[in-house]
Amino acid sequence: MTPAKWVSIWKERLPDIPLTLVQVPAAEAAGVLRAGEADAGLVRLPVDRAFFSAIPLYTETSVVIVPKDHLITAVEEVTLADLAEEVLFHPLDDVFDWDSPPGEPAFERPATTPDAIELVAANVGLLVVPQSLARLYHRKDVTYRPVTDAPQSSVALSWPEEATTDLVEDFIGIVRGRTVNSTRGRAKSAAAAPSEQHRKRAEPGGTRQKPPQKSASRNPRARTGGTKQTPRRGKPRRRS
Repeated sequence: MTPAKWVSIWKERLPDIPLTLVQVPAAEAAGVLRAGEADAGLVRLPVDRAFFSAIPLYTETSVVIVPKDHLITAVEEVTLADLAEEVLFHPLDDVFDWDSPPGEPAFERPATTPDAIELVAANVGLLVVPQSLARLYHRKDVTYRPVTDAPQSSVALSWPEEATTDLVEDFIGIVRGRTVNSTRGRAKSAAAAPSEQHRKRAEPGGTRQKPPQKSASRNPRARTGGTKQTPRRGKPRRRS
C-alpha cells in the first residue's frame, strides 16, 4: 500500500492529531489490531468478521516473479498451466490460500516472501505473489508477468468493530473519498438533528413564521418600472 495521499489529507483536516504509520508483515496485521497497537490497518482479506469491520478497497493482479533471463519474459502474460513444470515456491507467509499449489514442489518452504525472491534470483524456482509485493521487493535481476487465472488477493481497511472511534470514522471517510463537509460518518448525527429554527416552531410558545410576502415581480407595474398613473378628473366633454 502507498497511503501517502490519505496521510496528506489527514494532515490538512486534522493538523493537531498526528497519524503514525506502522509497517508490519501481512501475517501479523490482525494480531497488531487485536492487541490495540494500531487503530486501523490495511490488510488482506479474509479477516475475522466476528471481531473486525472491513471495507474492501481493491483486488490485486497476481504475477509470477522470474529471473530476468527466463523464457517467460518473452510473453506478456501466463496461466497456471504454463507454470505446471516449473518449481514454485510457497513461503510460510504466502498470502494465497491455495486449494492445490501449482507447479513442482520446492525442496523447502522459504520463511518469507523476500527469502523466496532471493531463491528466484538464484534461478532455483519461481514465485506467484500479488503485484504490490513484486513491486515492494523489486530487484534488478528479476521481473514478473501477470498470471491470468491465479488466485487474487483483496486489500481492505479493517479495524476492531468495538473500537470504532470518531477518529477511525474520520480516516474511513478519507479513504472513501468523502469531502470534509460530508454528512456521512461523524457528521451524520449532526445532520440528522433538527435545526434550531425548526425546534422553535415545534416547541410550545415558539415563534410562528409569517407567510412569505408576494414577490414584486408578479406586479405588472413593478416589472415595467413605471409610476402609477392617476385617472384624469374634470367635466366630461359634451358631444356635438
